[in-house]
Formats: sequence, structure tokens, C-alpha cells
Amino acid sequence: MLETSARLLRLLSLLQARRDWAGAALAERLQVSERTVRRDIDRLRELGYPVHASRGTDGGYRLGAGAAMPPLLLDDEEAVAVAVGLRTAAGGTITGIEESSVRALTKLEQVLPARLRARVNALQTYTEPVPADRPGPVVDPAVLTTLVAACRDSERLRFDYRAHDGTGAVRAVEPYRLVSWGRRWYLLAWDVDRQDWRTFRVDRIRPRTPTGPRFPPRDPPEGGAAAYVSRGVSAAAWRYRSRVLVYAPAEVVAERINPAVGVVEALDDHTCVLNTGADSVQTLAVYLGLLGVDFDVTEPPELVEHLRTLAVRYGRATPTG
Repeated sequence: MLETSARLLRLLSLLQARRDWAGAALAERLQVSERTVRRDIDRLRELGYPVHASRGTDGGYRLGAGAAMPPLLLDDEEAVAVAVGLRTAAGGTITGIEESSVRALTKLEQVLPARLRARVNALQTYTEPVPADRPGPVVDPAVLTTLVAACRDSERLRFDYRAHDGTGAVRAVEPYRLVSWGRRWYLLAWDVDRQDWRTFRVDRIRPRTPTGPRFPPRDPPEGGAAAYVSRGVSAAAWRYRSRVLVYAPAEVVAERINPAVGVVEALDDHTCVLNTGADSVQTLAVYLGLLGVDFDVTEPPELVEHLRTLAVRYGRATPTG
């Protein structure tokens, strides 16, 4: 059985690891009685930790938000994961939080044990990121947290939205997921006015508070949030589009291409159609080469001509005899 001080730290760690805990579950984890759990909860409250309790068959304990950030209790793997994530964010992968990531990383590294600090430093020393070809838009971290909370709590959201042409409008949505695409963030949500799924650039969103009433969760669009957003983002930027007849089952083709490449439609058990596109016919040719099966292409004519040129070039590159 753990001593009182060690048990309190263990209890705090459990409360931080999950949103809700039943008293019996905490007692089992700590190998104490439920009465001891209640006494330990009271001790945490005396130390300033806002632990909320609910009664009834579904009752339990939850660590609420306090006036100050409580100390986080991380195991070795969690500490390394947080440090690596902060280093990545500080390097500019997520635009807008570099400075705060550096501050948080500095605080974390000061308290890391030597064995963990060595692991984190090794990752930094022996890895090199590929620079982005162009900077991404700045995203306010406060906006990200507001959107994530609305998704988590299934709360209707109203926000001012700036479209691509610079025009503004107020949108009312039922938020579902945030999706990161390259150096941009997108919100996938059910548009209340248009009664359909829509994708919104997070850097163009200015939430209005407070959030609205709760709503019953909807079934996600076909393929899930990431696939839906990637299809929409890619299609909007495609210069060339193609509808390719592929002589393979749809599930086989779907396993070989990224959802951003296009949408696969089954025709029968042995053939399917790949609706794809790209900014260049060279990129489209690469996509088709990754299929690894036979296919027919009739459009666009620029792609057909490019594939014929490639066939001749590859033929010259592999002489016979």
C-alpha cells in the first residue's frame, strides 16, 4: 500500500489521465478503500485542486479547471512525447505557437531527468526537418482551443468567417473535427444554414462567444474527417482532373493511394473508377504509376499525351537484345 504522500501524487496522476473516474475504480487502482479515496480527495481539495464529485450510479470524480495550472505528472514516455512535440511546434510546423512552445520546452527540459534529457537531445541532434516551400498562415492558439472544445462538447458555434475573396459572413455550424493539412488547419462542421458538411480555414475564423446549445452528434461524412477535408482542399486547387478506369477492386486501389489523391468508386468486384487531379500532369502520372495495376485514361488530353511520351521514353530506357 502506498504511503499517503505518494498515494496523493498517484491519485492526482490518475485524475489527470482521464476525464471521469468512479470511486470504486480509483480505489482499485490505488489498492485502498473507497473511504480512503474520499479522504484523499478532500486532501487534494485542501491543497487547491478543484476535484468535482457527482452522486448516483454514474457518479464519480473529475479534476476541474482551477485558478492556476496544477503540476503535471508524466511518466517517462509521456515526458519524451511532450518534449518532442514541443520541439516540433517550436520549429514552425504549427504556425503561431512557436514562442510559447519554446518557453514550455525550456521549463520541461529543466526538470527532465538526465536519462530523458539525453533521449530528447539525441532526437534534436540527429534529425533535420525539410524546410517548407512557403510559410503557412498564422493560427491563433486560442482559436484552436475554442474550436476543439466545441467539437468535444458538441456545442453549436457561431463565428465570423473571411472567404477567399475577402468577403465576410457570420456562419453557424455544428463543429465535428479539426484537420491539419500541411501547414494549414481546417474545421470540418455541419453548416446549419446550408444543411450540409462544410470545410473552413481556421486562420479565417473568428469565434463568437459564448458557444451555443448542445447538439446530438452526427455520423461523419463518408471516409471520415481527414479524407473529406483532403478531397475538398485538393479539388479546389487542382488544375487538371481525370477520371481513370482501374482494373482492380476498389479496396485494393484505396489502400495504395492517399485520400488526398482522389476518390475511389467501385463499379463491380474487379473494377473501379479513380476520380483524381493535380496541379500538373507530371504529378498525375506519378499517382497512376503508384496503382501497380492496369488502367484506362481518356482525359484530360494533356495527361494522355504525357503518358504516351513517358511510354516511349521508358521504352528507349530499357532496350532489348
